Amino acid sequence: MGFRLVQELAADGVPVAVACRFLKISTSGYYDWASRPPSARAVADAALTTTIRRIHADSRATYGAPRVLAELRIALGVRVGCKRVARLMRQDGLVGVSHRRKRRGWKPETATHEDPVKRQFRADTPNRLWFCDITQHRAKDGWVYCAAVIDAFSRRIVGWSISDRITAEIVVDALEMARWRRRPEPGTVVHADRGAQYTSWLFGQRLRQAGLLGSMGRVASSVDNALIESFWSTMQRELLDRSNWTSKTELSSEIFEWIEGFYNPTRRYTALGNLSPADYEALHTATEIAA
Repeated sequence: MGFRLVQELAADGVPVAVACRFLKISTSGYYDWASRPPSARAVADAALTTTIRRIHADSRATYGAPRVLAELRIALGVRVGCKRVARLMRQDGLVGVSHRRKRRGWKPETATHEDPVKRQFRADTPNRLWFCDITQHRAKDGWVYCAAVIDAFSRRIVGWSISDRITAEIVVDALEMARWRRRPEPGTVVHADRGAQYTSWLFGQRLRQAGLLGSMGRVASSVDNALIESFWSTMQRELLDRSNWTSKTELSSEIFEWIEGFYNPTRRYTALGNLSPADYEALHTATEIAA
């Protein structure tokens, strides 16, 4: 430890002799230590750190130690412990994006549907339970709104719509994308909060036309829609809060690219066994075919 501290001080410009004298360390002993070839462990750590840097960069600098560990073990087949990954990331100054709590003002409308979901955020198969919501973020030239539909089975965003106006059309467009992509059977439950867009006649009509079952949580309870609220929180901290957006066009483009280019196909999800939503669905399909 003493020799390593001398090395760090020397890198900062402190003469080796002065550092050794201050720390009461033999100067010749330090040079002997410094001239030794790195140990096998140090060489292995250096190689692993290089891999960790690449994984962290590929995650858009969002992964912390648990997801980096999952990438090493699942994708690359590397046998390594969590503490070692955390240590190497700490030494290299690599950190994930952490959650920040925030308050959101919101006045709920009268519910147009009952709540058969009752905070059950899991589904046994795809396209049986969807959650919907809207988020907003500001660019320098105005607000951008994003409506999304998430599948409870795989946490995949199956429909989305982006606009600079918050109207009923934005949530209907997201629902229509989900229907076009997934072709759900009649009876699929679509859960939303009590925002005016989701209590609108237009949204309710599209649900009825498609044979989908509407569901709404209790008044002023974001927990009843926690699955998609968690998605928004992820997007907020991993994308939206990390840049100052110069235009609505730029922000809209980045939201699209983050959802379709990173979140759905690539980002590892702890609740899915550290698989991405797309990989989780592929595994489910392969299992069904094998059965």
